[in-house]
Parts: sequence; C-alpha cells; structure tokens
Amino acid sequence: MYIRRTKTKSLEDGSAYFTYRIVESVRIGKQVKQRTLLNIGADFTIDKKYWPLLTARIEQLQQGLEPHQEELFNLADDLNQLLEATAQRYSSLMTAKLSQPLDSKTTTRDFHHVDINHVEAINARSIGVETLALHAAQQLQLDEKLMALGFNKVDTATALGTIIGRMVSPGSELQTHDWLQNRTGLGELLGHDYGNTSLTRLYAVSDKLLKHQATLEYFLADREQTLFNLNRKIVLYDLTNTYFEGQCARNPKAKFGRSKEKRTDCPLVTLGLVLDGDGFPLSSQVFPGNASEPATLKLMLDELRDKDPFHQIKPVVIMDAGIASADNIAWLIEQDYHYLVVSREQHVKNPRDQKTPVAVRDTRDSNVVVYREVDQETGETRLYCHSEQKAKKEQGIRNRFHARLEEALEKLHTGLSKKGTLKKYDKILERIGRLREKHSRVAADYTINVIADDKKNKAIGIEWQRKPESDQKDKHCGVYCLRTNIPDWSEEQLWLTYTMLTEIEATFRSLKTELGLRPVYHKKEERVTGHLFITLLAYHLVHVLRYQLRLQDIHLSWESIRNRMSTQQRMTITLPTDNDTIIHLRTTSKAETRQKQIYTALNINPDPIGKVKTIVDMKPVVPTGAD
Repeated sequence: MYIRRTKTKSLEDGSAYFTYRIVESVRIGKQVKQRTLLNIGADFTIDKKYWPLLTARIEQLQQGLEPHQEELFNLADDLNQLLEATAQRYSSLMTAKLSQPLDSKTTTRDFHHVDINHVEAINARSIGVETLALHAAQQLQLDEKLMALGFNKVDTATALGTIIGRMVSPGSELQTHDWLQNRTGLGELLGHDYGNTSLTRLYAVSDKLLKHQATLEYFLADREQTLFNLNRKIVLYDLTNTYFEGQCARNPKAKFGRSKEKRTDCPLVTLGLVLDGDGFPLSSQVFPGNASEPATLKLMLDELRDKDPFHQIKPVVIMDAGIASADNIAWLIEQDYHYLVVSREQHVKNPRDQKTPVAVRDTRDSNVVVYREVDQETGETRLYCHSEQKAKKEQGIRNRFHARLEEALEKLHTGLSKKGTLKKYDKILERIGRLREKHSRVAADYTINVIADDKKNKAIGIEWQRKPESDQKDKHCGVYCLRTNIPDWSEEQLWLTYTMLTEIEATFRSLKTELGLRPVYHKKEERVTGHLFITLLAYHLVHVLRYQLRLQDIHLSWESIRNRMSTQQRMTITLPTDNDTIIHLRTTSKAETRQKQIYTALNINPDPIGKVKTIVDMKPVVPTGAD
C-alpha cells in the first residue's frame, strides 16, 4: 500500500493540479497492476516524507493491530496527532468502500471462529438524533430545494450538516465543524465524507443560506402547510433578543438595550418572529438590539402580506402588551386586520367583582374566569380575565420582593447602632432612594421614614409600614385585560386563542436554550444574521418532529427527545478470525424501547443504514522509515 500523486488539469480553465490516491500492487495472472483503494482527492497536505509511515499505520488499522506509537511515528506530538487522525479517517473510508451490505431478512447463517479476547468496538458515532433530523429535512424536501437553488452536492450536505448540527449539538460553527468531523454518523446517513469539509466552507454555506432567506422561509412554510393542513387564519407576533460575546463594533445592529437574559453588559440583537396558529414560523427579521418593539409590527406584517399564499386571507394578529401600542392598534384597524392583544391599561376590572363572570377553564390545576364588556363607541371588546394560577405566581413574586426590601431596610436600620457603619442622614436617604429604585415593583407599597438627630447630621432610626392600598394590589394579582375587534367570538374562544401566545414563548425558549441561539460569537452583521437564520431553520425541523409526535400523544421537549435518542450509536466491531482474516462489521446499536416509541410514532426505520461487512486478510506489516 502506498500513496500515488497524479497530475491532472481542470476542465474549466485548463490549470494543472495534483490528485492523490492510496493504491496497492496486485498480481493478475503474470502481470502486476495497481489497484486504487481510496481516492483522497486534491486536498492532501501531508509531507511526502511521511507517506510510508501513514500507509503503514493504515494497514495496521485495517488489520486491527495497535503497535507502540514510537515504533511507527516517533515525531512531534502535533504531527503524531495529525498522522494518527488522518490514518484513522482513511482506514474508516477504505473499510466503508470495500464493505458489502448484509441482508437483514436473509435466513442464511454466517459462522466464523473469532478470537473474543481481541474483539473491539471502534469509530463510534451518534446516529439516533441525526436519523430523526434527516427524516424531518427530507419530509420538508429541504435537500431538494437547496439543490434547486444552485447548491451543489457538497454544499447541500454542508448546509444539512450545519442545520442538523444546530439541532443535535448546538453551538458555534467551530463546534459544529468538530461535531461533523468527529462525533456524528450523519455523513453515513447522507453518504458524504465530512472529513474533507473545512470550517471556511461552513461559513460560506451560512452566507449562501442567508442569501436565500426569503425563498427558504416561504418554501418551508408552504411545505408545512401542504404536509399538515395548518391553521393560517391566526398569526402570533413577538420579539426576543440575544447577546454577543464581545463589543461587535463592526455590526450596526449590535446595540445595548433591555436584555431578556439580564445581560446588560453585552450588546444585543433582536429577532422578530411571526408564527402561525400551530406554532410554525412564517417569517423572521433581525432588528437592532435597542429596537422599539411597537415599531417593528408594520415591517413584519407588510413582509408577511407580500408572501403568497398568506396574503389572500388577512389573519388575526395576536401579540402581547409590549407591541400593542395605540398607534399599532390604529394601524391594524386601518389595514382591516382583526387583532387580539393584551391591553396596556394599568387599572383593569377584576372579573370576580362583576355580576356575570364566565368560567373558561375550571380544572384542578387551573381556574380562569372572564368578564366581557363592549365599547359602544368603537365596537371593541374588552375581556377582563382572572387566572388563579397566574395570581399565585404574581403573588409569590410580590412576596419575594417585599421580603427583600424589608430585609434591606432592617439591615440598614440595625447598622445605625453599630460601630463603623453608615449613619449620615443624607447618605441614609440616598441609600433608601437606591433601594426604592432596585425594588421598584413594591417600593410604592411602603411609607418609609428616616429619624434624624436634633442637628439632622446622623440618622438614629428607620421606620417603614405597608400602605393599605397594597392589599388591593395583592387582590389584583392574576388580573389582565384582552382587547379585540373580533365581534362574534365567544369568551372561551377569545381566551383560548390568546393562550396561543404561550407557543411563541415556548419557541423562543427552544431557540435560546435547546438550539444555541445565544450567545452570538460573530462580529459581522451578515454572519450574525446567518447564525440566527440557521437556528431558525433548525427549529423548523424540530417543530415538524414535535408536531407529529404530539399528534401521537407524545408531548416531549426537544431536549428530552434529544437525550432519549442520544445513546443510539453507529460503530464498527472488529472480529479477528482463526483463518488469518479480520472482519470489520459496521452496525447500529439496537433501538431501546423508549427510542422505538419515537421511531414508531414517526414511521421511521430504526436502522436506515443496516449492517455492512468488510473482510481484510491479515498480513504482517513492518513500518518503513521516512524517505
């Protein structure tokens, strides 16, 4: 076995370059001919003087031998690692090329005498989550669409690897590159070698995907509609933001703003997202990190309206109080949209105090009553709601803030009688002002007095008392108001439609915590937008899978699905036999009961690749020195 370099010319411009092959000499009759074992292409950079060492190590790997490292390489650590990794990769590719598939349905038996003391399992790669993800991508015909957009086979495989990598092992492109090359069996599922995929290609494919963002968003939304006959009469709109590592001075959209992760030390970028009533994304747009939420609505709905087939019927727009400004509601009315929004009103009626409240939910875990009122001038309906579950949550938050403020006041008061603590009257007032600012949610519930000495130089005591009206605020916990211009929906229909907003909150949680939306490590604007778009493409696949599982009454988060499927592996079992051969059996671990449940619900073959076998003759290999 040795490496051969061949000079060739480009068909496009006639320029010369070299390609490399691993070959061996074989005797056919009276002639000795070369047989190509593996074509390793033009991107082969190992110095020629190390070729004999490399091929010797490949032969040993093929025969399942593990010599002492110093006998083979005896080189610097980084070069040792490079040669070993290269040998491992080429050995795996060679084994795959020479393998023969085994028919799982055959009744023919194949017995061998095997040395069990030297049986090994090698080259393990994850395959379970990848099988689900690729199934979703193929259901959406994403691979076919990428080819239609001009992606060649390599770029299509790279794009799928990038998107599925965000589902399986979310992180930066650098982490995805490592995952593709060293930890996943996705390449076997696709019939593609990710060992030749450079990090630069991942960045280039990210740019290419972003170039076709509008086309891909429309295509996926249309394909999902075709597959599942979705509810497109309702759209949900909201925004979230994610933070950067670094200052991102070259990105004009990286701005300091109100971080939903409380990362006020980092610049942000904002993602606007429109979902349909079933939670599938319809449209997205990236805004600066300090973007005003209300100002984004018109941009997003205008973009959505331009997309066929959604422009034919104007959907009902659902959004929370942050976006439901008076100007936005006026614009929705002017554009003939129906809307259902959370009111910004500070003082709303408690439905429990009204004569005719309506129960829209009455279960052991949740109790919700509503009261309907119609504005005779505008025709707008206000639905005043009280949620027992929401009330408990809000009351718990208020109790914690009360306790923290009172604890801070007690500490400040106790310090007035201790040596070495703050006592100056004006400084104490300043400190209390800061406490009011820090605990602004409940500070207005208290009357706080600072008692000073006769000269008002020092404070000698602090008194505080809860105001009576704070009890009214406690009673108001769990109360909110919905506004709508839909005239003929029942109270229950309005409230149930509003609860769809929880779907967009779940989407944002999934994007951030399960699919690696945050943090962003890129500096350039287009790379940042590309990172967000790849995460959104990954969410399309995730939601396709979870939607189908819910139809089968399997209600699992993506993280739970991913953890359940992660133990299924693709691996090679090396079996030394008594007739001087070694069998390399590439197989997939049998799906466990919990995994079979997922596969069955999605109608997926638990072992789409099956077993393949390669038989290698055992020959003594003596490593040769470098030329």
